[in-house]
This record gives sequence, structure tokens and C-alpha cells, in this order.
Amino acid sequence: MSVPGFEIAGTVLRAGERRTVDLPVSVLSDHTPVTMSVHVVHGRRPGPVLFVSAAVHGDEVIGVEIARRLLRSPQLKSIAGTLMVIPIVNTFGFLNNSRYLPDRRDLNRVFPGTPAGSLAARLAYLFMSEIVARADFGIDLHSAAQHRTNMPQIRVSASSEKTLERAEAFGAPIVVRAKLRDGSLRAAARATGCDILLYEAGEALRFDEHSARIGVSGILRVMHHMGMIGSKGLPKRREAPIQATSSNWCRAPAGGLLRCFREVGEGVEAGTLLAVVADPFGETEAEVTASAPGIILGRALMPVVNEGDALYHIAATSIDPARRLERLAADLEADPMFDEDEIL
Repeated sequence: MSVPGFEIAGTVLRAGERRTVDLPVSVLSDHTPVTMSVHVVHGRRPGPVLFVSAAVHGDEVIGVEIARRLLRSPQLKSIAGTLMVIPIVNTFGFLNNSRYLPDRRDLNRVFPGTPAGSLAARLAYLFMSEIVARADFGIDLHSAAQHRTNMPQIRVSASSEKTLERAEAFGAPIVVRAKLRDGSLRAAARATGCDILLYEAGEALRFDEHSARIGVSGILRVMHHMGMIGSKGLPKRREAPIQATSSNWCRAPAGGLLRCFREVGEGVEAGTLLAVVADPFGETEAEVTASAPGIILGRALMPVVNEGDALYHIAATSIDPARRLERLAADLEADPMFDEDEIL
């Protein structure tokens, strides 16, 4: 069966072709043009259209590295369907090491956007009309905000069995059922019939090998699950991801200096001592304890905190998280290490 060309922004890619297409976004005050670049891999065989996006928040750079590694994966030499990879959605924030756009708007709160609105609204509209409108499914890459860190996780809403199956196929250590937020890319894409997996891992403005490897392997496993690539060279998982349906934040009982005793990925019981907040003179200490059993999804990194600051994010699970994470970590360590030109 012949595969028709894939058209995006006036550019038509033939079957078996891959190319970077620049979508005009804006012009800076000094007349420098700003674009959103999309690398398209159009297969020789028919199949679904998947997009992978990163840096919707400009300081969440781990996704950019995952996208770079994905585009160098040998599996992309022969795919069914079409892959669109957008390593940097929010160029403005990326260049300024900032989560936001120049007007301090959060891009992930203005979708689906409008062609005549704010800069954020126009960028959101461009992404929806040029990327989401062409896709059957998406994977959006994120990290924690500045001064926080997250364990690798998939966030998904229970929209369909197919989407939940793809969340499990990704193979992150934990899958969290997360409600859709108004103005988010996930919510806007869902309204058009395009579901999205959201991958969260690591911290802003930092690379971390553990998160990057899980992210690249996960995307490739989803592509295999969608019938886009074969299984050759894909790391396998002996354990299904941990499932979590709710989570809560443990907050600072007072302002002061934070000393953390537990790390992301650790299992805790109700009453487990997580950290202590002390005053600068060492005269008082307030304990921070887990209110319920679960697994630590994320934590604050700043040692100076104010009363009420969110310190630990704990997901409720129905299994023994310590044992499961131990096995998942062993699986990851068992993955082969590749040279730069063949990294998965």
C-alpha cells in the first residue's frame, strides 16, 4: 500500500523522508524571528501519527534531551506512520531559563489558545492547529518546577482503556491518575480526540541520566505498542508500573531550615519522619511526617522554607512500593549502555 505524503505548514514529506520544519511564531523586538521547530519522521508504511513535545515550560530541559536522544534512535529508520518531535515548544522561556513566556504567562494554562490573543495564546493556538490537529496521540515531557524534583512518572487521566494501556506500556516506575486542568495541553487535546501521556521526571534546568533513559525507552515502548516500530532493541520490564489514584502534599509546619531524611521513590508509612524544619538558632524543631502510606513522588530541594510550603508529594498505593521500586531499579540497571550514536 502506497503511503501518501505528510503535509505540515505547507511542507510535504514523502514516504520514508524525515525533515525539520520551522513554524513561524513571532518576531522579537530586535527583529529576530522566533520559530517552533518540528522534526517529522514520515514512515514508508501506513500507521498512526504520534507527537512528542518538550519544554512547554521553558526551564524543563530534561525533555529536550529526551527528544534529542529519541531522534537518534535506530528504530526510527523504519517506522510505520508518522512521528513529530517538538524539542522546544516555548522558545522564549527556554532561552531565558524560565518556566514562563515574556509576559509571565504559563503556556500550559492557556490552551487551546487563539490566533489573536496574547503571545501565549497565539503559541498555544499554533501548537493545536499544526501539531495536535494532525496527531492521533501525544507524549508531553515535563520535569518538576525549579527547586523541586520528581521521580519518573506518567500522569494520565482515565479516558480510555487504550490510553491506560499505553501509560502502562511506557514503563515508568509509577502511573498516576491525574485530573485534567483547565487550559492545559492535555485537556485541550482531549477535547479534539487526541489523548496525551504526560511524563514527569527530574528537576528544572538539570539533566539526569536516570530520567532521560526511562523517558526515551518509554516513548519507544509506546511506539511499539502503537505498531509503529518493532521490539528489537527495546528494554523490557518484568514488572508493571505501580498504580496510584491519589496523592497529597506534606507542608512545612513552620518557616525555617529544612533537613530532609527521605528521597523520591522511597516508600513510607503513615507517621514516617520525612524531614525536620528548625529555626536558625537551633532552639526549635518541627517534624514533618507522612499522613498516609505511599510512595514519594517529589520533594522540595530548597533548604530555606516558609510556613505552608509544599515539601513532599506522596502518592497513595495499594502495594509494597519499596519492593516494587527495588525491582524496577534493577531492571533499569540491567538495560544496556549504548554509545552516543546508538543510545536508546
